[in-house]
Amino acid sequence: MITGDLRKWLSFGTGIGVEIRGDDLVVTAVRVRPSEVRILGGAVVAGFRRRPAADWGAEYQQFLRRHGCAHLSAAVLLPREQIIVRQLSLPGVSDKDLESAVGYQVDSLHPYPEDDVVFTWARVPGTSVVLVAIALREAIEHYAASFAEAGLRAAAFTFSAAACYAAFRMLRTPPAGGFLVLEPHGEGWEAYGESPSRPLFSATFDLPRERAVALAAAELRLPPDTQPFRLVELLPEPVAAPEGWNLSDAVASYATALAGACPWLALSANLLAPEHRRRSSRAVYIPTVVLASILLVLLGALGVVSGMAERDYQAALQQEINRYTAQAARVRGLEAEIQRLQARRELLRRFYAQTRDDLDVLRDLTNLLAPPAWLRNLQIARSEVRFSGEAAEAGKLLEIIDSSPRLRNSEYTAPISASGELERFSIRALREQAATEKAK
Repeated sequence: MITGDLRKWLSFGTGIGVEIRGDDLVVTAVRVRPSEVRILGGAVVAGFRRRPAADWGAEYQQFLRRHGCAHLSAAVLLPREQIIVRQLSLPGVSDKDLESAVGYQVDSLHPYPEDDVVFTWARVPGTSVVLVAIALREAIEHYAASFAEAGLRAAAFTFSAAACYAAFRMLRTPPAGGFLVLEPHGEGWEAYGESPSRPLFSATFDLPRERAVALAAAELRLPPDTQPFRLVELLPEPVAAPEGWNLSDAVASYATALAGACPWLALSANLLAPEHRRRSSRAVYIPTVVLASILLVLLGALGVVSGMAERDYQAALQQEINRYTAQAARVRGLEAEIQRLQARRELLRRFYAQTRDDLDVLRDLTNLLAPPAWLRNLQIARSEVRFSGEAAEAGKLLEIIDSSPRLRNSEYTAPISASGELERFSIRALREQAATEKAK
């Protein structure tokens, strides 16, 4: 995970951000350096859905040439309403097994047939949480074909949560202790937040602003009186911009351009198929490559000078290694056998405890959901519990559920709705495995 001063000094690049906003494309070009961000230019390509691709594509290419960015590929921000954003908690899953683990669960995260969707994922750095984005294949392929026909070179199809996560960390650090960002979205609101309990949260609400803030704060486990930020408040302020360019009018495109300028510092989620991705032209990096080659030659010469002494040292070291290789092999064999036996013992212990754990969860829910609350549906799985029903104050249930030592990270899987004098709810909560082991 890249953090702190290293992340700042790696913030070096130029990027194009293209936001799909209704029938328009909002384009922003930025140059990022470790000490500042400059806006190279901004434009709005109006009515791209109705115009011939060659027409609006020529307008986009003219913008790139005018600002010296013709060699760059763009990061495209897809409309939020076309993206399903979900999170998976996969503690203990290694990076090499992560793709299989996500693929195994992705079908349960959307309502569409398997062949009708494309998805991408990325682990949130430093956590066991995996961010998953899902979109209809037809929409992604339509955008890819339209942009290819227009000559718009796209390196990535991204979404607001991934763009915000990267942009908030460009030359600055997000607020400690958690925060919430709320932006208008159609007739409702789009929320993005981070907290110690939820490393990343993204959702849309077709609710009044106060209700949206309360639900988002509850999901993030932030205080009820949390005041949300606007997106523009957490982004690095550019030191220079063209006359007439307004950050508030292009804030999403600006955040996307920041993420595209330094893709090595952003989440690796990309909904564009690999065969359609276009890299920025490498000709601009020829001077850098030449200087790097000269440096490598000098380093090689230095290595030759010290090569003989290094070989003598390695020969002596290899003699010592050979002396202890057989003993080390026996020790590794014993350690492997011990680990196998321990794993087998742990498997038997967990199998014995499953039934008791399930009954403990059922008892906790019975005690926590006091009348007049009642459940219409309850599903207890190994890693999570899903239940729905009705309660007098369903908005307070997450805090109540999380007070159980056996449940954590509860969340609403559907909006709360009225049902007579009660409120209808649907909740998913993860099971706290640590509590079972402590009891043992």
